[in-house]
Amino acid sequence: MTDKKMRLGLSMRGVGYHPSAWRHPDVPANGASEIEHFHTVAKHAERGKIDMIFFADGAGVRAKDTPKGSLARLGHYITDIEPTVLLASISAVTTHLGLVTTASTAYNEPYNLARRFAGLDLMSHGRAGWNVVASWSNEEAKNFGLEQVRDYTERYERAAEFVEVVTGLWDSWEEDAFPLDKASGLFFDEAKMHRLNHEGKHFRVRGPLNARPSEQGRPIVVQAGNSPAGRDIGAKHAEVIYTAARSVEEALDYYADMRERLAKFGRPADALRVMPGFRTYIGESREEAQEKFEMMQDLIEPVVGLSFLADTFGDLSGLPLDEPIPADFKPSGDNESLSGWADRLIASARQEGKTIRDLYLEQAGQASSNYIGTAADIADVMEDWFHKGACDGFNLTVPHLPGGAADVADLLVPELQRRGLFRTEYEGRTLRENLGLPAHVNRYTAARERETTMA
Repeated sequence: MTDKKMRLGLSMRGVGYHPSAWRHPDVPANGASEIEHFHTVAKHAERGKIDMIFFADGAGVRAKDTPKGSLARLGHYITDIEPTVLLASISAVTTHLGLVTTASTAYNEPYNLARRFAGLDLMSHGRAGWNVVASWSNEEAKNFGLEQVRDYTERYERAAEFVEVVTGLWDSWEEDAFPLDKASGLFFDEAKMHRLNHEGKHFRVRGPLNARPSEQGRPIVVQAGNSPAGRDIGAKHAEVIYTAARSVEEALDYYADMRERLAKFGRPADALRVMPGFRTYIGESREEAQEKFEMMQDLIEPVVGLSFLADTFGDLSGLPLDEPIPADFKPSGDNESLSGWADRLIASARQEGKTIRDLYLEQAGQASSNYIGTAADIADVMEDWFHKGACDGFNLTVPHLPGGAADVADLLVPELQRRGLFRTEYEGRTLRENLGLPAHVNRYTAARERETTMA
């Protein structure tokens, strides 16, 4: 038993993270566009005392139609509901569940984004969070007057300034800025309203934000980038990091790096929660869990499976699926940075006698990132990572919804509770409280207190 508790998020974009989730018999095929579907999933998550739901998001259809016809059959994040609108609706049918979504620094303006998330935070009584991304897809760029994404340096330079502006705007009003004194007629204290007056390379924003602070002070900042520049943004501003780690060793290395970066920015270790993504197939027995996985794999159509190899290898649709990759085959994928990976994958496949079908099933089903077994089996892995200090919890990326969320609430969470690793009741009403994060202190309030102390 331990007093320290895991933090758990549930990724719930669309109808699940397996590319064939929409074809599962228990999944509403159009669920990604139906608010009732998301309400059901959110209620499962809150029933399981999950810290937060997490929406990945993109401003466009990012999947390519290679091989031809794969896009029409993918059904994976093709259409959905704009997530801040969606989370506002979910806030009305939940009371404790954190509400986190992605919003790009490439295709928003800081003031509008700050206002949207501040509004969500107020509506939910302090349960909102913003996941910061710099955006990578050319398909998105073309929806905003660009032919391709900005180069790496500019994207992350803009992102860093963007976050500075948004967090500055969220501090426009000190916590006690609104006396609301009907007798005197004083609605707000002018000394506690602050204009940001930001002038930078990418943005000029005066302020103040026309939204007051919520019960948690401001929305939680989440960061999901893994590049050096992205990690620096996370270390300087984020309270939650959503990362990818394929092993406990990789997770330990990542966490150690983030601790060093936190110290560089003068932040204490308890200011950040690191939560790797974690894909689960949970059954009452190991056989049932394996059957759940194999059922999803059987739903992958060949043209869809081949689309998961296209960036690395190019269009393989003209080759026999149940034979090894030909000896004279040369990768022709669009992504040059993956050429070395393609060569290694081909060499490994030939050594192990894998066919093209084997390869696409592995890639589409993310075979190397799945945890398949009973709740006890899954909890063993999570407990090992947690006790070794590789993470503060996990962001669960279940294969299909709502069933995957029900499995988490009904099978996994009770096992974690039995081990004393996870809460039995929410600690508070705000996301900040439930994550065990320090209270937010407004920058202007802190400056005034420092001046008073030094006087």
